[in-house]
Amino acid sequence: MRSEAALEEVRDWIAASRSAVALTGAGISTESGIPDFRGPQGLWTKDPQAEKMATIRHYVADPEVRRRAWRTRLATFDRALRPNAGHLALAELERRGHLDLVITQNVDGLHQLAGSSPERVVEIHGTIREVVCLACGERAPMERALDRVRAGEEDPPCTSCGGILKSATISFGQSLVEADLVRAQRAAEHCDLLLAVGSTLSVYPIAGVVPIAHGAGARIVIVNGEPTEMDSLASAILRGSIGSILPQLVPDGRGR
Repeated sequence: MRSEAALEEVRDWIAASRSAVALTGAGISTESGIPDFRGPQGLWTKDPQAEKMATIRHYVADPEVRRRAWRTRLATFDRALRPNAGHLALAELERRGHLDLVITQNVDGLHQLAGSSPERVVEIHGTIREVVCLACGERAPMERALDRVRAGEEDPPCTSCGGILKSATISFGQSLVEADLVRAQRAAEHCDLLLAVGSTLSVYPIAGVVPIAHGAGARIVIVNGEPTEMDSLASAILRGSIGSILPQLVPDGRGR
């Protein structure tokens, strides 16, 4: 449902909320030109071999997988991706005091580029904006490594120890950061409104924040282009373009 009455009701809920949290998935970034992974036009749907780049054992064992990963990262950054109206709306909700935390499944860093405070963004799957050495753990800006790729290094090693460099994302076979999971769960336990935006709500454990929030009495608002696995828990479902819907949920200066 996406009637004006439904938008107004959710806008009022946000204005009255004492603690709102957003959970975002790939759908919020597709309007910035970033494809999802498992959708009909998803990266892994169209090219199953691409999933190897996100699997740690393949990445470590196969230099060709790493070389392809670096080419993909370079192409991603050279497209100069920018936040869209959905990211900007969540940043505006935070600025106006209506949003405590963004829990994101995305690694693109677009929430921060849109103006969300880095300390109020929990990147459950890490970030592509940095690289990490798998041997010594040193982290550095992604652009520094990409400059080396542009200069001709197909698989740039760590400059400190010579180890394998990888984007600071959580690959298949790597553990999520426990502190991030705890922070997300606690936010879900204490919020009174949870916006689930652009996520199929099928990837665990982070999808579990929705039933946690619901069980604690929070209103669940799902904003997505397609049905999700947790629509039955929603107090409201707003179906359509995320970049169109989210700006309409920002309360105006009169508290609505």
